[in-house]
Amino acid sequence: MFDVYSSMRSVQLGGVEVTYADHGHEADPAVLLIHGFPDSARLWRHQIPALVDSGYRVLAPDLRGFGRSGKPTDVDAYNMSVLGSDMQAVLAASGVEQAHVVGHDWGGAVAWYLAIASPNVVRSLTALSVGHPSAFRSAGFRQLEKSWYMLLFQFEDVAESWLSADDWRGLRTWTGSPSEIEHWIEDLSKPGALTAALGIYRANSGPERFTKPLRRLPAVSAPVMGVWSTGDMALLESQMTASEAHVAGEWRYERIEDASHWIPVDAPERLNELLLDWLAGH
Repeated sequence: MFDVYSSMRSVQLGGVEVTYADHGHEADPAVLLIHGFPDSARLWRHQIPALVDSGYRVLAPDLRGFGRSGKPTDVDAYNMSVLGSDMQAVLAASGVEQAHVVGHDWGGAVAWYLAIASPNVVRSLTALSVGHPSAFRSAGFRQLEKSWYMLLFQFEDVAESWLSADDWRGLRTWTGSPSEIEHWIEDLSKPGALTAALGIYRANSGPERFTKPLRRLPAVSAPVMGVWSTGDMALLESQMTASEAHVAGEWRYERIEDASHWIPVDAPERLNELLLDWLAGH
């Protein structure tokens, strides 16, 4: 099996080390792959070889709080603006001015943030599972029901205990025990790792964010492909399809049947096919 971590680099930002896999040739067009919770760069083990073989350079970071990257204890260290700065630092350290950005789960949220706040670095955007932040916020009560865990994860120690007790029964039940579960448990069992990983929720999805009036965000100028899977336990299809209204450039939507929330490992061949077709056109 392909080893994502066989070619690693790191960059320091505010005293926090962010590690990232770097595969392919420096002169090739760059693709930035951003994972979510509770993953690491390992999520992309099926995509990286396919992209490199097709002539792309791939950068796949471990977000701060995950994998081999630093795990600050301050919740504010996980704010979306900080995560966006981390991704820009990875690109800058790699000598990349502009990249195709692909994000899944919280990595999708970071990818949207980059496309909104730093459009000059985003050549194209592929959002897996998570739609535009305004579309997510406007998705209604059914989406709030699916997002129940976001409230639970705000409570330090309570969330940690619920997820990890009885051989990680909460994590297994909530996620449906996908193929990644043992890798997650191995990572999250390290001292301080679970609390660090939950920092992304505590910094960016507290209940006050759902009660404040919606802030109008600029439309995304980059071409965007949104991909959603029918087995997603956390996100409605409508929050992805409604993202089209927030994209000023080209929009494409793809629906993957019979895959769980973890599209990169559940439907790797279909995702690779979509990515290579999309990137070839941009």
